[in-house]
Amino acid sequence: MAPEDNRNLDLIRQARRKQQESTTFNRNQWIAANQYFYNRLKRLLRFIVEPGKRVLEVRCETGHLLKSVEPSCGVGVDISKVMVDYASRQNPCLKFLQCDPESLSIDEKFDYILFSHIFDTVDILSAFRHVNKNCTDDTRLIVINYNYLWQPLAELASKLGLRARFVEPNWISRADIEGFLRLADFRTIRTHRLILCPKWIPFLSNFLNDFIARLPGIRRLCMMEITVARPVPKVTREKDISVSIIVPCRNEKENVHSIVQRIPDMGKHTEIIFCDDQSTDGTADEVRRMQKLFRHRDIKLINGPGICKSENVWTGFRAAEGDVLMILDGDLAVMPEELPEFLHALVCGHGEFINGSRLVYPVQQRTMKFANMLGNTVFGYIFSYLLDQRIKDTLCGTKCLWRKDWPRFESILGSWGIKDLWGDYELLFGATRLHLEIVEVPVHYQERIHGISKMTKVFANGLRMLGICYNAWYRILG
Repeated sequence: MAPEDNRNLDLIRQARRKQQESTTFNRNQWIAANQYFYNRLKRLLRFIVEPGKRVLEVRCETGHLLKSVEPSCGVGVDISKVMVDYASRQNPCLKFLQCDPESLSIDEKFDYILFSHIFDTVDILSAFRHVNKNCTDDTRLIVINYNYLWQPLAELASKLGLRARFVEPNWISRADIEGFLRLADFRTIRTHRLILCPKWIPFLSNFLNDFIARLPGIRRLCMMEITVARPVPKVTREKDISVSIIVPCRNEKENVHSIVQRIPDMGKHTEIIFCDDQSTDGTADEVRRMQKLFRHRDIKLINGPGICKSENVWTGFRAAEGDVLMILDGDLAVMPEELPEFLHALVCGHGEFINGSRLVYPVQQRTMKFANMLGNTVFGYIFSYLLDQRIKDTLCGTKCLWRKDWPRFESILGSWGIKDLWGDYELLFGATRLHLEIVEVPVHYQERIHGISKMTKVFANGLRMLGICYNAWYRILG
């Protein structure tokens, strides 16, 4: 870039810094006057950011958003020395630095990075590239941006004194944000949209923001777009990874031998954990026989609680020692030979939560009942709407995740109002709540050879699942 161009950008930075300094001591008044708006924004940020984490906020102003997410270590960066000094006095428990986002240089890594006032940043691409240096593979970058469709109303509000003024703001679209993120080696996970009515009007505001703003199509008109992204991950070598395969089973004695024979060795070590949920057909004895027959394989037997499949799976997760956790249902309807595809998707960074999909390839007759197929298809559309990405199969038992993420899942089990007896919705909604990147891997769904299906009472289970989705409606969509 030519020196003259740099000088022009510096002049814009100086103008923006001067404008911000002129509003520093009135900033809390602006926030108080728009308390309804900021309370809803803070509620969403608390949903995204887990408490007690290391958080950096770029363009933090007074630090009120940073404080609201309850960080264990919070660092705020702003362009104005006057604003930084003011924020330090307001929040002595947080650390504040004066710096332009494009020249940010902090020798620390953070779990979450909030980027506020993206519309008031001179060089967005350079700023994103600088914050990438403060990321680990697990860091989440949260970009807070106005929907460009609101530009006329926002500028009118500034002229009327209802909103602070800014120098030549950037009105950029969601697609622009995602483009900047890609160029800065980030990958978009999700965009939250919120607020149709930023001012408090009794009954009307909550109706518009809690219901109307969540409807398909309408939510694209919301005032705020909160984009969550992750750094492009480094590829991990499969030979450096150990794998734990959790096999939840109840009365699956006839399938145990085939399971052990057919599960391929993966990574540097493969651990097979049979979670016997108080079977009455001798499943546990058959696992013990396999332990003696296949001494070269690491086969473990865990006694399940006998409550439901989800609790049985959680028992296996807690006992696992591998770097990667996989679930393979004991009915062998999903082919064990396809498990390496799940591991490959995970370690190559294609996703952080890998969900199997049985509905891509043709399903054999009698393999899945019509009612189950219909319900799965309907819930696939519901999940696709709630998660804002295509989810084709919500009830495939085969899933894969990093074991280091399991404690985070475990801490939010039961957050969806109704107990999930199968565990699929807990894991899918949990991955969404944690803003992990979800990827589906197609599998060939086979008719079970031995035993009977445990998926009975289809209508009652469907109502339960619908209730979980209803509760997720309010939690996931902001």
